[in-house]
Amino acid sequence: MSKLKLSGFNNLRKLLSFSFYDFVVATDEADRKSYAAYLNERYAAARVRALLERIAEIIDAEVIAASEQDYDPYGASALLLLSDEAGSGTPPSWAASVNLHLDKSHIAAHTYPDFADPRGILGFRVDIELSTCGEISPLRSLNEIFHFFDTDVVVIDYLVRGYTRAEDGSHVFMDHEVPSIARFIDPDILDQFERSERALPASHTWQLKLLRSRIDPAEYFAPGRSVDEELLESVLEEMRTIYRHL
Repeated sequence: MSKLKLSGFNNLRKLLSFSFYDFVVATDEADRKSYAAYLNERYAAARVRALLERIAEIIDAEVIAASEQDYDPYGASALLLLSDEAGSGTPPSWAASVNLHLDKSHIAAHTYPDFADPRGILGFRVDIELSTCGEISPLRSLNEIFHFFDTDVVVIDYLVRGYTRAEDGSHVFMDHEVPSIARFIDPDILDQFERSERALPASHTWQLKLLRSRIDPAEYFAPGRSVDEELLESVLEEMRTIYRHL
């Protein structure tokens, strides 16, 4: 897609949202408490906020306000408000060269532990939303996010909404190419997952779903616990169920 000369600020909205799901098995109350303590430490609000600040750095945004909150007994939220700052990145060869201009854009993250399964399957979900205005797509932040979170199932949605105008006054509804969301993710990461993609380019909407296919059975049990094949199959079926129905 050739680059257009725009009239004034590019106010196309790029919305990247994704949900990461992680699962383990608790064979008793001690395992449950151990996993809860791990989540409260590993994904505390301060650490999630640090990740969001790293994402802002990747997309050359300036943080003008931040908020974070831990919850009792578990869970956390973090929010960054991003200000205007010119910057540039090095996009893939198939993507247009871009400059960044953000106006009241934001990044928000929320974690949701799920300990209600009667079989002892414990789940953890984190939702992150990255909304930008301007010429850059937030898709190039994905690898950093994958490196931060342990994940078994992933759902990523990318939407472009609104319009801006070219110098001749005509509408511009899309200002960059999106071959697929997967093209923005390191192949070494993708190789760990089964994947399903949906694309509606005419509606400026893309989705990528991932289901972990390379697994280490011991990782689903507390350290020192032997692998229970029946429980392992239950957690794998839980993963497949979530993947199919999202």
